[in-house]
Amino acid sequence: MPKLLIDFKKFLLRGNVVDLAVAIVVGTAFTAVVKALVSDLLTPIIAAIFGKPNFGALTFTINGSQFAYGDFINNVITFMTVAAAVFFFVVAPITALMARRAKEDPDTKECPECTSAIPLRAKRCPLCTSELLSEST
Repeated sequence: MPKLLIDFKKFLLRGNVVDLAVAIVVGTAFTAVVKALVSDLLTPIIAAIFGKPNFGALTFTINGSQFAYGDFINNVITFMTVAAAVFFFVVAPITALMARRAKEDPDTKECPECTSAIPLRAKRCPLCTSELLSEST
């Protein structure tokens, strides 16, 4: 039984399990921030433009069946504003930061023959197999 507990401890302390747990906790906290951004800032802007912050009451009826298309509109607006908030406030800045970092500290170089990205220490291109000249840095 102690071997089983030792293996379980190794499993829990693996980097990827701990990283996943941290990602879930941070993701949950980030979800609250994005929801607050959308509901407290972006939804009132939409309400100011369209005059209604909540479209949930919009319905129509056919043969006694009621279709709540307003709720669908609310969910589409929520999805679009959350997606836009994540893109403009997270994805775009991180992409720019990573691009700047790649320029400052590159880990790849361009093959002179096929222009593919290859590791700095490579002596032959893995795509076109051309031999690369050694460059002293």
